Amino acid sequence: MSDILQKILAVKREEVAALLAAKPLAVLRAEARAAAPPRDFIGAIRAKISLGKPAVIAEIKRASPSQGVIRADFRPAEIARSYAAHGAACLSVLTDRRFFQGAPQHLLEARAACDLPVLRKDFVIDPCQVLEARAMGADCILLIVAAFLPPLPRGGAPSPLGERAGERGAVAAMRELETLAHELGMAVLVESHDAAELDLALQLETPLIGINNRDLRTFEVSLETTLSQLGRIPAGRIVVSESGIQAPADVALMRSRGVNAFLVGEAFMRAPEPGLALQALFG
Repeated sequence: MSDILQKILAVKREEVAALLAAKPLAVLRAEARAAAPPRDFIGAIRAKISLGKPAVIAEIKRASPSQGVIRADFRPAEIARSYAAHGAACLSVLTDRRFFQGAPQHLLEARAACDLPVLRKDFVIDPCQVLEARAMGADCILLIVAAFLPPLPRGGAPSPLGERAGERGAVAAMRELETLAHELGMAVLVESHDAAELDLALQLETPLIGINNRDLRTFEVSLETTLSQLGRIPAGRIVVSESGIQAPADVALMRSRGVNAFLVGEAFMRAPEPGLALQALFG
């Protein structure tokens, strides 16, 4: 997965260069300012939790690098309406083209089909992508901590000095993008995969702390990844558990430990009616 991530990031750097060649930052900023007003992503999650309900960020995606095409009959607007009718708090829409067969148009269609706030699910590494996200109507962006850390050298770990320098650079880069997102009225979901990444994620201001239960090195999924980190997360932050939520028992376990927000996608995408699958899992 680490190698896949580096391939994805290499493509993202190419996409950033192409975007900036086509549109100067001033144009992107103007387009972002002209977009429809952002919806309250964090507020939608808090509203569900305040009612004693799970806050589900329901994902819309056609494919993934590991699974290939997940949903051949892919209609973002219909999926969005199904999610909205069956209790989702927010949507997450994949916009990455090369690896997930997504597109900005999918986000536009999903957002227009319902009133739910929408996360742009992509590998955001540059300010121009934040502006682009707001221009296409996104209400939240995803920052993946691992995307900002230098890859481990082959054959060993980095030196402590090099590791600290990489961590400082990662936090600075994420803070820059978070500040811009907040200026544009968007929320930020910051995602970590382990304790070291979580420490960096907590240096951002956002209350939305995503913990991905999938190990980037082995692909193994364990809910213990979320549960083992709960004691490290200050009050006032909202833990969003990602990956591995497969059965009502998983939801019950998480909620018994105070985790009430979830990002789930692939299980729903394989179901004939995604919203009914959401309701069956969380209802």
